[in-house]
Amino acid sequence: MEPGSRMHALVRRLYPLCRSITGDGVRATLDIIGEHLPLTVHEVPTGTDVLDWTVPQEWNIRDAYIADADGRRVVDFREHALHVVGYSVPVHETMPLAQLREHLHTLPGQPSLIPYRTSYYAPRWGFCLAQQTLDALPDGDYEVRIDSTLADGHLTYAEHVVPGQVTEEVIVSCHVCHPALANDNMAAVAVAVELARSLENPYYTYRFIFAPGTIGAITWLARNAARVEKVKHGIVLACAGDRGSLTYKQSRRGDAEIDRVLAHVLRDRPHEIRRFSPYGYDERQYCSPGFNLGVGCLTRTPYAEYPEYHTSGDDPDLVAPESMVDTLAVLREAVAVLDVNRHYVNLSPYGEPQLGKRGLYDSLGGRSDAKQAQLAMLWVLSLSDGEHSLLDIAERADLPFDSVAAAAKALADAGLVKE
Repeated sequence: MEPGSRMHALVRRLYPLCRSITGDGVRATLDIIGEHLPLTVHEVPTGTDVLDWTVPQEWNIRDAYIADADGRRVVDFREHALHVVGYSVPVHETMPLAQLREHLHTLPGQPSLIPYRTSYYAPRWGFCLAQQTLDALPDGDYEVRIDSTLADGHLTYAEHVVPGQVTEEVIVSCHVCHPALANDNMAAVAVAVELARSLENPYYTYRFIFAPGTIGAITWLARNAARVEKVKHGIVLACAGDRGSLTYKQSRRGDAEIDRVLAHVLRDRPHEIRRFSPYGYDERQYCSPGFNLGVGCLTRTPYAEYPEYHTSGDDPDLVAPESMVDTLAVLREAVAVLDVNRHYVNLSPYGEPQLGKRGLYDSLGGRSDAKQAQLAMLWVLSLSDGEHSLLDIAERADLPFDSVAAAAKALADAGLVKE
């Protein structure tokens, strides 16, 4: 199976699970990811202090419905996980429609879609349904049941590590807390899995983090505060499979190496670069002032900017295999740049060294990009002063990074530059 089909199949399998920030839905999701990658799973008990937060009680749900006087389920959790407000407390009552409406959530502007709603830190209950379903309900009494538990338990997250030649790390972070939403965020999970599978002997160590949004990243940071200095670069991956073009949101620093790498890799594709803001996904946790990590966020259409966002319209049909393949290709190119972006020193800095007698010009004969390759060599010689990285040179010369990296290798092999 080719990567696009493989990723889309994983999205379809993960999609229907009822996930939240804690609970068995997260564990089931990680179990499936674990069939593709070896994972280290962490269970953090309720009540654990994590930075300024506390791990909440664990929520699990078995069944939920609204039934009419004939016992017919007019809203059924078994048909769609979005039908129940996340973290709803248990309830079993009979009440008139007028009273029930206070606990119902719809999208009048998108009457055929079910919204996604949560109540993580307040003891409430509710149902989500299509406006057209609500409009069809006659007055009368309805049986309401949410068979859920909210009790001490654990927050669960997982890591997959690809060892590198050095212990400094690149983190790739995805959230695994959204129920029955395909693009946000199972497409990102599928792309991350495929990226992890493709890495072979990278320079950096790559750490893939699969955690619930916000509280999961905060928990990871709290538990890794003593070693977070090893994180040199990072990407939060989300909304990775819709048909929109790519968008990269910069780290809080704005000029971190990962910001420049993504800008360089994306330059020949339709894309948008956005400046950091403290609202969004978990980049805002990794970039918080005390950590200030070089972590950006890569999406296709950003959150809340496609009409299906946080609705039942965000289903596997919204996710395109070719879009996930494109997202994966950008990540692989970024990895390739990060892994070879070094600083070099010119060992023959007085005047331009003679390239012909070293066979460097001859090696370009017949190449369609001979002029570009020659120019790349001259730029590497000119800027290899220990202060400029290969990415600096590529940006300054307006050349593809791989041409500059190839020139540096050729010059190093000829003894003209060294790392």
